[in-house]
Amino acid sequence: MLNQRSFAALRPVFVASLIFGCAEQQVPPATESELDDPEIRAQLQGSSGGGAEHPGAALYEAHCATCHNTGIARAPALNILQLLSPDAILTSLESGVMRQQASMLDEQQRRDVVSFLVGEPDTTPAPLVMCEPGASPFRRAELPTASGWGQRHDNTRLVSATTAGLTASDLASLEIRWVFDYPGASRARSQPSLAGGAVHVGSQSGTVYALDRHTGCVRWTYEAGAEVRTGLTIPAWNDGDTPVAYFADVLARTHAINLETGAGIWKTKVDEHPNATATGQPVYFDGLVMQPISSLEVVPAADPNYSCCSFRGAIATLDAATGEMLRKTHTIPEPPAQVATNNVGVAVLAPSGAPVWNSPTVDTERRRLYFGTGENYSSPADGNSDAIIAMDIDSGDIVWVTQTTPRDAWNVACMEFIENKTNCPEEEGPDLDFGAPPMLVRADDREVLVAGQKSGEIFGLSVESGEILWRRQVSRGGVQGGMHFGMAAEGELVYVPISDYSDEQWPAADAKPGVYGLDAFTGELLWSQPADDVCGDRVDCDPGVSAAVTAIDGAVLAGHMDGRLRAYARDDGAVLWSVDTDREFTALSGRTARGGSFGGGAAPVAFDGMLYANSGYGLYFHRPGNVLIAWGLPEPADD
Repeated sequence: MLNQRSFAALRPVFVASLIFGCAEQQVPPATESELDDPEIRAQLQGSSGGGAEHPGAALYEAHCATCHNTGIARAPALNILQLLSPDAILTSLESGVMRQQASMLDEQQRRDVVSFLVGEPDTTPAPLVMCEPGASPFRRAELPTASGWGQRHDNTRLVSATTAGLTASDLASLEIRWVFDYPGASRARSQPSLAGGAVHVGSQSGTVYALDRHTGCVRWTYEAGAEVRTGLTIPAWNDGDTPVAYFADVLARTHAINLETGAGIWKTKVDEHPNATATGQPVYFDGLVMQPISSLEVVPAADPNYSCCSFRGAIATLDAATGEMLRKTHTIPEPPAQVATNNVGVAVLAPSGAPVWNSPTVDTERRRLYFGTGENYSSPADGNSDAIIAMDIDSGDIVWVTQTTPRDAWNVACMEFIENKTNCPEEEGPDLDFGAPPMLVRADDREVLVAGQKSGEIFGLSVESGEILWRRQVSRGGVQGGMHFGMAAEGELVYVPISDYSDEQWPAADAKPGVYGLDAFTGELLWSQPADDVCGDRVDCDPGVSAAVTAIDGAVLAGHMDGRLRAYARDDGAVLWSVDTDREFTALSGRTARGGSFGGGAAPVAFDGMLYANSGYGLYFHRPGNVLIAWGLPEPADD
């Protein structure tokens, strides 16, 4: 999912403070003019985060680089380390898994290493409004909502009127009930999950929060030790069962925790590749947890001395009770092998890539998973990238593969301003992933898989064979164009959010950002609602819809990259409700917090007359922010 513009926002691999600034000191992502700065270009092509003169540089080189810079299994690569929070790394060095390796460093030296990697640790504890004892008991009768990733198996992202307690006609009456600010964050991309009377959500700092859904007070926290981008998957429980939630962090570890107390149950590393990560929410089905695996190996591939590339996307199947790895299904069946030597004498490995960014769709009748893949990382490209794949749940075998964009191999070495393009594959893109899973749409005894791609094309596929039944070019598409993180469906209607972010390669004149309505079974375009541009002089503002969307009775809720949350009518796409979240809020903590862009898989969630949404996505030329906003219908007037 990385590309020319988005990689500049990953400059914290070399200039960490641009992403990890605290909520009170947000630093916007890189601008195009900054890419012309010779110093920044040099940093992008290989310097470490804090600079060679930083006191932590030599310490990192002496005590850490041997593992983290050389592809040692289970040792997160430098670019993965620099997606962690300062406090998470410091905790690992002082009392966590790296305490033995860091035992020869004194307190200041450990802090110097952390500062070199990601900036200064926060020495001021963030104030949290904890629930008073007995004020927010776990409500066992309030089972989880089957509406979002990991729980609504068809991934149509439809919340019934009964569950939502809201219909399209109610939206105009909503008012803000409370705002929670994520401490030390510039992005909020974990979709809220509702169960037991609480909102459960992960954060950039690696903290998972259980918030009373009515008041926003904090019931408990769980420290994952790394950023939690996924939402929490919460299966329904029976009387006497321990309620459990499953989620993953950026170090490709899947966690199981007790939903009532926040205590950890198990934690499993699902992939040992140094650049492996997890962005897709795990799914639960029939005692199994299935975790999609992606990676950021496209970043170190910019170095000519890096042997590109060895990662393969996968689905890991775990025992839900114990976390034991039962099997792993790779998107590319054969392991990569040397196919060439690059012009500095380093081995070229292939096939590689085809990461799984999305939370798979579960076909409970056929006992299958359906998911989408991204591009290959090295040449030659294979037939499993930019594809929709069907997998047998019980065996892990691939049932069918439908590739829609052949010969798509790309990594950061292909970027325009990278002078040494040694590791750029001969295909050189076009980098048109399936960032979202296909939806399993059923109506009137008919069924179809509907999949949307960054190319701007939407497909209808046969559930049985993967045959393409129809295809519709909705928008221009591009590396940050087309459909990104998730559509929704209501009956036969498919809601298609379109990003079409514009840059030098993909001009705004051809862009079609907005929301579109399609017939799920024919692909017919039923209505179009292009987004108007209200950005003005705001930096890194764009009117498109990159984030996943959520359908309620009669409307779809779509968060835009410009910070607007809007509701579009089912019948014609008319805008029914619009609120701008790209502003300051007074949070429950008493601090001033800020909303920003909507991005990633963190779509709005509706339950029992309330609506919950994250605002802020300080990555990939989006506007940073750090809030979770809860809206509700007006309280009944006192008699």
